[in-house]
Amino acid sequence: MPLPFLTADRAFEAADDVALPFDDRDRWRRPYRPGPWRVGAAAVGLLLASYVLFAAVVIALTGTVGGAGVVFGFALLIIAAALRLLRMGVWVSARGLRQVGFFVTRTVGWDKVVSARTVQQPVRWLGLPRTVQGQALLLERRDRASSDMPPLLTTHNADFLARFEAFDRAADSVEAWAAEYGRS
Repeated sequence: MPLPFLTADRAFEAADDVALPFDDRDRWRRPYRPGPWRVGAAAVGLLLASYVLFAAVVIALTGTVGGAGVVFGFALLIIAAALRLLRMGVWVSARGLRQVGFFVTRTVGWDKVVSARTVQQPVRWLGLPRTVQGQALLLERRDRASSDMPPLLTTHNADFLARFEAFDRAADSVEAWAAEYGRS
């Protein structure tokens, strides 16, 4: 049985030229993959949530329903935190740039963006107060001084720690979006 999707020598058809679903520039997308530190922390959180959910079932079967409800609510809180941790980062679309934090999301329209540039400066290590020398992607806005804005990406955050090539690709991608849409 031939499997044409596994062969490299198949003939390309005219239907292959249609835009792919991820080519929609109006949808918010992250121009890089989440890093292993962020994914690992979320996985540990989800693993903890599975144990807490199991405890909620055991409490519901042997104890009070109210206690099980509290433990179940705690598990839902852990799951929500893990999913929010995975959602954190920089997202771009044709409408603007969105920086998603754990508690705060900032959206900037491209009409307010002057440029995005990479600079060498002290950056926070995994978001902790300790700073190390690294690179940061800074956003320059028309309505605000660049010193007031936190860096969009750094070489030492949870997405790019020890992944300098990935930081360079992500920074170049965000800079390209800013250059394309920021000057309109």
